Amino acid sequence: MPEPRTYVLISPCRNEADYMRRTLDSVVAQSLQPTLWVIVDDGSTDETPQILADYAAKHDWIRIVQKPDRGHRAVGPGVVEAFYVGYQSIDPADFTYSCKLDLDLDLPPRYFETLIERMEADPRIGTCSGKPYIRQNNTLVSERRGDEMSVGMTKFYRRTCFEDIGGYVHEVMWDAIDCHKARQRGWKAVSWDHPDLNFEHLRPMGSSQTSIWTGKRRHGFGQYFMGSDLFFYAATCVFRMAEKPYVLGGLAMMQGYLAAWMRGDRQLDDPELRAFIRAYQRQALFKGKSRAVAEIEAERAALFATTP
Repeated sequence: MPEPRTYVLISPCRNEADYMRRTLDSVVAQSLQPTLWVIVDDGSTDETPQILADYAAKHDWIRIVQKPDRGHRAVGPGVVEAFYVGYQSIDPADFTYSCKLDLDLDLPPRYFETLIERMEADPRIGTCSGKPYIRQNNTLVSERRGDEMSVGMTKFYRRTCFEDIGGYVHEVMWDAIDCHKARQRGWKAVSWDHPDLNFEHLRPMGSSQTSIWTGKRRHGFGQYFMGSDLFFYAATCVFRMAEKPYVLGGLAMMQGYLAAWMRGDRQLDDPELRAFIRAYQRQALFKGKSRAVAEIEAERAALFATTP
């Protein structure tokens, strides 16, 4: 059995020279440093390889894994593919926890220690995170991520939960599907807004590939792929219209969903999970997310007792 507080970070990255030093420095400064940090260089063509080499030379718990260049940045399935290159280089049984960590974040110094403390206090928490903030006019502004999900840029997992849900799917919305799957299996998925857990996201959500418009439409496709209820997603799009780019961003999200629907694109090959997600979303529309999640967690408490 691994020591109780052992954890491994796995970071897919490509051309992160503009941001990565702040992430690297914030992890080095953690009150509870990782047991191992595997950084997968997914074909970087900027200064990323040299920066990684410099940090790895100073810290023996940082390991660099090179992945052949695919020729472009990839999100969704590409990120998951690169993550698994790192994951397959370790023995997961050596660690109590694992975390998929992006290299465009600035973490508070007690970030990982605080997550572990909260997971130790509640064994049903399978995945968790803090909250992302972005800087606008020298002010940190919340990205408004729901409490019922661990956020995709820093997915902290209990190893037993990660194995129970079968890991990540290789598609857009992998970072929501995993939380729904965990909850379906009796675990809790959660994120908290707290000074020790709030972190700065150095690159806006959905802007890491072609444009923010592409990212918004991609998100809509991902919601269709996941099986999201149309009315619930329409409400989500309205909620996001209050963020830049105002109104048009929410419309682009809905465009992505409806275009996938009209094309008859494939959906997640797990009908039971798709039905579970839609049932939760419909409850959330009428009762609110917090109450809907609380009821699901109460209903599925017995499942957690039988989880390996």
